[in-house]
Amino acid sequence: MLNITENKFANYPQQPHGGKLVDKVLTGQERDDELVRAKQLPSIMVDLEAVITLEMIATGVLSPNEGFMNEDDYKSVLEKGRLTDGTVWPVPLSFAPTGNRNSEIIKSLSVGDEVTLSNEINEPVAILKIEDIFAYDKDYRAAHLFGTTDRNHPGVDAIYRRMGNVALGGKIRLLNRVDWGPFEKLRLEPKDTWHEFYEVKKFRSTAGFITGANPLHRGHEYIHKNALEEIDGLLLQPLVEMAKREYTRHEFRMLSYRAVLDTYYPKGRSILAPLRVTYIFAGPRETVLHALIMKNYGCTHALIGRDHAGIGDYYDKYASHSIFDQFKPEELGIEVRLFHEVFYCTRCDTPATAQSCPHDEKYRINISGTGIREMLRHGIMPPKEIVRPESARIAIQGVQPKGLDEFENSISPVGKTIKSMFPFYLNQTRLGGMKRKTPLTVEELTNFDLEAANLDVRANADRIYREIFEEYSSVGDTNRNMQPEWVMNARESLIAQQEMVINDLKEKVKQAPVTASDEFMYQDKGEAERELDVAEKILKDIPKALRANDFDYRSWNALPYKRYRGSDEPTE
Repeated sequence: MLNITENKFANYPQQPHGGKLVDKVLTGQERDDELVRAKQLPSIMVDLEAVITLEMIATGVLSPNEGFMNEDDYKSVLEKGRLTDGTVWPVPLSFAPTGNRNSEIIKSLSVGDEVTLSNEINEPVAILKIEDIFAYDKDYRAAHLFGTTDRNHPGVDAIYRRMGNVALGGKIRLLNRVDWGPFEKLRLEPKDTWHEFYEVKKFRSTAGFITGANPLHRGHEYIHKNALEEIDGLLLQPLVEMAKREYTRHEFRMLSYRAVLDTYYPKGRSILAPLRVTYIFAGPRETVLHALIMKNYGCTHALIGRDHAGIGDYYDKYASHSIFDQFKPEELGIEVRLFHEVFYCTRCDTPATAQSCPHDEKYRINISGTGIREMLRHGIMPPKEIVRPESARIAIQGVQPKGLDEFENSISPVGKTIKSMFPFYLNQTRLGGMKRKTPLTVEELTNFDLEAANLDVRANADRIYREIFEEYSSVGDTNRNMQPEWVMNARESLIAQQEMVINDLKEKVKQAPVTASDEFMYQDKGEAERELDVAEKILKDIPKALRANDFDYRSWNALPYKRYRGSDEPTE
C-alpha cells in the first residue's frame, strides 16, 4: 500500500485539497488503547448518517477538515463558501446531536473535553475533542445553504428532523469503520485510489464522476467516453447512501454499472468504487463539494453533468455549472469539465447535446434519469438508445417501488414521464413524423401513450438515419453490387408499368371526343389529356433504376492508372 506523506504528492499530477490528505483512522495498539478509554468517556449516540460522515472525515474524503467545524468556520462556509483561512469549502461540517439523552450529555461538556461518539447499538465509533460549543440556528443554516426554509426541500427537512439546537466543533479520531455490506469488496478509500492511479497504473490524469440515484445510462456514457478521449483514467463513484426510497436500490445500480463497464468500456481505464457520502441536497454547493471529493481521491478532472445534485425546481437549470464562476481554477485545484444535457438524436444517430447537434426536438429522445426510473417501474425496458439493455435489465429488478398502484399510477404522473423522455410525442404523430393537428397535453396522456411512444422509438429510433443512408447510398454506390437487386428490379417494373399506362392513355386521347355525349359515362378530350399529363409526371417521379453501366461516366482519371501506384515519372 502507498505510504502517502505530504511531500510525496509533489510527484503526482494532483494534490489533496488544502495540501494534505487527512488520516484520522486509529490502528493497532493505539486503537486498542483508545477503545478502552472511549468506554470511560461521556457518550453521545449518533445516527448512521453521522457515522458515515465521521468515516469520510477520518479517511481524508473531506480533506483538509479533521473534524466538525467551529463556529467561525461554520459561519464562514455558510456565508462565503470558504473556511476562515480562505480555502474553498462549500458546505458546513456541523455536529448538533438531537435527543433528550444527548442534550443532557452536551450540557455537561466544556471546551477541551473529549466525548465518545457511539452508533445505535452503543459501539464506540470515534472520539471527539471539543474545541467549540455554539448555538445551532436551523433557519440560518437552511437559508444560507439551500436558499430556502421550505420544509418540502429535502435538505431543509433533514435539518429539522436530524439536528439539535447546540453544535459541537472539534477534531475526531476514528475507532471503528462501517462494514459496507455488498459494497465492501468494491470499497476504495482515497489512499487506495492515489496508489492505484499513480503508482500502479501510472496515469497522468484521472477524471472523477459521481452519480446519484440512477442506473448507468447513455448520457453518463457519453460524458465518460468524451473524457476518455484525452484523459488516462476514470473513477466512477455511484453514491450508495441516503437515497430516496423510490429510487433504484444501490446494489442494483452498482451491478448495472459493472455489466456495462465489462461490455462497453476499455479494460483497465475505468475504476468503479461506491461512494458512501451522505446526501446534503445542497444543489450547486453540493456539486462543488463533489468536485473537491474527486480531488481528494486523486482526480485531476471533475466531470459535471447538467443537473448534478439537482433538487427538483429549487435551482436554475444550469446552477451546477454557473456556481464554478465564483472560484478561480487555482483555488479549486481540479479541472472542471461541464457537460450540457445529453439526449439521443435519431437524425444524427448518436448521443449529443445542444452544443453539438442542430436538429429539431422532433428527432430527440431525452435521457431523463427520473423518466428512466419511471419506465422501469412500469415494467418497460427503456429504448437501447438511452439505456444499454445490460444496465436496464438489472436496474429493473432493483427499482422501488415496483409496478403501479391500484389506480394504474406510478410515482410520477405518466404524462410528465412521457414529456421528459419523448418530447416529440406531444406534437408529432410519430418519431420524426408529421405534426398533430392538435397537440396532446400532459394531463391527457395515459399508460397506453407511454407504451405507444416506447414502441415507436424501439421500432424507429435507428430507422430514420438508416433510411437516410439508404437513400444516399442508392445514388452514391458506384459499385452496384452494394445495392439490393430487388430494389432496382422494382424500379424497373414501376417504370415499365407506368410507361404502359402512358401508352394506353395516348391512344385514349386520340380517340376522345372534344365534347362527351354523357359527362357521367364518357370523357372528353380535355379530361383525357389531363390524365395523360399526370401519368407522365408520375413517370418522372419514379426513381431511376441505376445499373453499373449508368456509372461509367463517374470513373475517370487524368493519368494512366498505374502512375497512381508509385512513382509519378512516366515510363518510356
